[in-house]
Amino acid sequence: MSLRVFIVDDEEPARSRLKELLADIAAELPTTLVGEARHGLEALEQVPASGAQVLLADIQMPGMGGLELARHLAGLEGPPAVVFITAHDRHAVEAFELNAIDYLLKPVRAARLAAALKKAAAAVPDREQLARAAQTAREYLSVVERNRIILVPVKDIVFLRAEQKYVTVRTAAREHLIEEPLVALEREFAERLVRIHRNCLVARAAIRGFERNPGDDEAQWLVVLDGTDERLPVSRRQWPSVREMVAEKP
Repeated sequence: MSLRVFIVDDEEPARSRLKELLADIAAELPTTLVGEARHGLEALEQVPASGAQVLLADIQMPGMGGLELARHLAGLEGPPAVVFITAHDRHAVEAFELNAIDYLLKPVRAARLAAALKKAAAAVPDREQLARAAQTAREYLSVVERNRIILVPVKDIVFLRAEQKYVTVRTAAREHLIEEPLVALEREFAERLVRIHRNCLVARAAIRGFERNPGDDEAQWLVVLDGTDERLPVSRRQWPSVREMVAEKP
């Protein structure tokens, strides 16, 4: 059977080179090109409906790079395996090897491409591996609805609240539900979000002030946020660090 491949690279010559290499290895490994894109945002619009089994993705691209793209696609039912293409230095390459994520080092060679595609064809994307390999926080969270990916800009998040197995993502416009651990989100977005309760993180930039919470010994204060009329309780445990953080705001 022909392996369905999708190419993502912001440079047209690089995409052409990969297509030439796919043709060169066709006798050994038949492939079908099901799409190509110039960056991650464009790829997210096309990949879910493309039926791609393997994604060849450059790591550094404007708008959205390959690592963040792969993390969003991993939420799909039956996501494509990803082979990253990189011109990174030795230390970055070691990080990929450590996390068992396959990569192609530029300039790409036909034999190496064939080997990577064979390995990828049997692979299942691992969100934790992708998160460990990433050097920076995502610019977006993603919600999968009917095999379509909806992106939520992290800068628009007002708060994140854990509720049973889901986390509610609240923006000024609407709510979304995602399945990611709140503790992992806190670690990734520590510069943007602050914990106010065991089940809630709020955007530092959205904090407008605090109100007394009468009759609640566990949470004596409520945080007032831009973008929502909802007041959220600040636990006694978190109050000293939240108060100190707000006092330090310019």
